[in-house]
Amino acid sequence: MQSRIFLFIILAGLLCPKMAAQEPGADGGKIHYEHPIPFNPRQYVCYRAAEPLNIDGVADEAAWQSAPWSESFMDIEGQLKPEPPLETRMKILWDDQYLYIFGQLEEPHIWATLRQRDTVIFYDDDFEVFIDPDGDSHGYYELEANAYNTLWDLILLRPYRADDEPKVLDEWNVRGIRTAVHVDGTINHASDEDASWSIEWAIPWSALAELAPGGRSPQDGDQWRINFSRVDWTMEVVNGKYRKVRDPESGRPLPENNWVWSPTGRINMHMPEMWGYVQFSDLHPGEGSVSFVKNPDEQIKWALWQMYFQQRTYHEKYGRYSPDLEGFTVPEVNAGECSFEPEIHTTPHMFEIIAPSCNGTGLWSIRQDGKIQLK
Repeated sequence: MQSRIFLFIILAGLLCPKMAAQEPGADGGKIHYEHPIPFNPRQYVCYRAAEPLNIDGVADEAAWQSAPWSESFMDIEGQLKPEPPLETRMKILWDDQYLYIFGQLEEPHIWATLRQRDTVIFYDDDFEVFIDPDGDSHGYYELEANAYNTLWDLILLRPYRADDEPKVLDEWNVRGIRTAVHVDGTINHASDEDASWSIEWAIPWSALAELAPGGRSPQDGDQWRINFSRVDWTMEVVNGKYRKVRDPESGRPLPENNWVWSPTGRINMHMPEMWGYVQFSDLHPGEGSVSFVKNPDEQIKWALWQMYFQQRTYHEKYGRYSPDLEGFTVPEVNAGECSFEPEIHTTPHMFEIIAPSCNGTGLWSIRQDGKIQLK
């Protein structure tokens, strides 16, 4: 009889390994999530332009001259990688009609190939912006352009990591957008050395309001999650023309460089939780300064994100979502008098983790597809 019981236990472990595996907490161990870089998104105060701007790719108006530059872009993996050898910076302004964006890219060898709108522009060197107006990580805009001023604009219903369902609205176009590129040098002339190229966009609020809180443009003090990226390919000159440097074994181009305003910690721009914060101000540039106001709830949200990644790890290991906190490492929140008090609610295929906001008037919620919102 004992031999039969022993044989059953062995077979159960072979046929159903998840039954045999100890779950977190059973042996004192807990699931833990630590992001590759510290959570410290960059911040920018966007001032109001007193007059409409001339979109020509040159920031020579008084408003642009007085608007602050961002920090220099860094590698998408942050301090894990060396600083980029070429400088990239941006500025932002706004008025009642547009969000204005100006980017400047140092580049001694300017090249481009794509001229058809809505082609995959990052196959060229490009400049990109990602905009999540309500900060819920779902429903955000992506715009890219190369030195030919060829535009690719699309909406992401949710990040690629969320699930396997279609999520890209590639046919969407920004109606009424005004764009321009200025080249300080020449395009595709491998025999000379260039200085830089700059890009200027006027994006209508009528388009961005589609995914914005309340379906409206921002107001003084509002904060949006925004990020900027530059794709830079390693090039060489062959027979007088630019060509991407190729791996000698595979024959494929070397991976592109990704230089960004606010690093995500991974080679993935589609991590809205790591994007920067842009705070809108009614003050005109050059007429004073406004301090960025940190929202303590962002620490609650980041703690929820850490719980979210732990829950996904749990599911990958055990084939289901955990109904309690026993096997998780609950993050500490350092946001004044705020405390992080999460709860988990699950079904066989879904989960929701909630935690009170800092002022206690609402509940922050994150679910299995990564949508985070205040209820």
